Amino acid sequence: MALSISVVVLLVIIVILMVRKSGLKGGHAVICVLLGFYLASSSIAPTINELTTNVAGMIGGIKF
Repeated sequence: MALSISVVVLLVIIVILMVRKSGLKGGHAVICVLLGFYLASSSIAPTINELTTNVAGMIGGIKF
């Protein structure tokens, strides 16, 4: 659960920065949010969840 919250916060910060600095329009951000909701309720959602969990595990396993 902690991973999900931190990813959500990171994505919100990225969207805010893109709206302010990169010229992403507010309407585009809303469409991205709606796409996320529709993807979450689709049959591909478990695959996306597994992929992000594996990537987070790989990043967490990197030793500096």
